[in-house]
Amino acid sequence: MTFVMPTSRKYMMVVMQNREAPMRGTSQQKAETRRRIMDAASRLFRREGIDGVGVDAVMRQAGLTHGGFYGHFPSKESLAAEVCAEQLSRSAARWQAMREEHGAEQALARIVESYLSAAHVEQSERSCVVPTLGAELARRPGAHPGLTSAIRAMVDALASCLPRRRAPARERALAGLSCMVGAVVLARLSNDPALSQEILEAARKDVLPAAPP
Repeated sequence: MTFVMPTSRKYMMVVMQNREAPMRGTSQQKAETRRRIMDAASRLFRREGIDGVGVDAVMRQAGLTHGGFYGHFPSKESLAAEVCAEQLSRSAARWQAMREEHGAEQALARIVESYLSAAHVEQSERSCVVPTLGAELARRPGAHPGLTSAIRAMVDALASCLPRRRAPARERALAGLSCMVGAVVLARLSNDPALSQEILEAARKDVLPAAPP
């Protein structure tokens, strides 16, 4: 008796789906693993500094073996560049979402109050990477293209929250972001809580528009 393999269209579709399923699973698994590595690195870099963290520590934090790292990133430097640019891009997206949800004035107040809060100064592990890792990132030119794009997005988001005045909103956003970053750095350097609070308050007053008389 001769056995004839079914060749219907339906059969072929089932075969193709069965072949693609493992590939989809593998691709999703790889993306999830990559995400775990980036999340672990984000926490460790901000807590210990980029130079203070090795690949082994990142993978241990992520619950993975050291050897699997290079299947996702060519080096720790490429990981640091991607992680930091992503964190800044997330901040920009969050600021823009606040602008759309709450309106310009309220969004600006929320952004400034959060950025210049004592909690942001104290919790470096969850803070903005610019005041936390800026000095280290400045010595890593390979990270600059991604960071530049993310900083532009942050400035644009901040500018969209500023009221229209004689000075261009973008110019004031650049000054405001610079002021906030510098204030957080200075507040962290001071071992006098009163001085740290004074720095944050002065920056807050400078960035937020004065109420009309």
